[in-house]
Amino acid sequence: MTLKTGDQAPDFTLLDTSGRARSLSEFTARGPVVLFFYPAANTTGCTAEACHFRDLAADFEAAGAQRLGISVDDVEAQRQFSTKNGFDYPLLADVGGEVARQFGVKRGSLMGRLAPVKRATFVIGPDRVIKEVITSETKMSLHADAALQALRPSGG
Repeated sequence: MTLKTGDQAPDFTLLDTSGRARSLSEFTARGPVVLFFYPAANTTGCTAEACHFRDLAADFEAAGAQRLGISVDDVEAQRQFSTKNGFDYPLLADVGGEVARQFGVKRGSLMGRLAPVKRATFVIGPDRVIKEVITSETKMSLHADAALQALRPSGG
């Protein structure tokens, strides 16, 4: 079951593109986090989505929020994806999909081989409570746009 608004986000530790262990609590200690899961680095849709998060850097900064991208790709694939596209936020390697499973976005069976995780974005407060969950497999810009809307003081 996918985590939903009001749920506590589980803390986790994953490696970033430099091989450094990073935890969710490390980021939430500095403010809200927009955590987005994407199926695979260097694919058309995921590149569009991740680039949209990159292009809205100033808006996320103004909202005081940090962006984190996660896929089941390994550290090297994430590093190449980040370098190629000039991402200014961490990408985390969830090899094996354990964190995706904890958030309820890991797929099983045949669909899981094609797209190992569902495209989902979680807006997480400093207390690790989920403020908003955004899901869409086809509207790549929706994730960052809706996350920014959820971060506004009125919550929308």
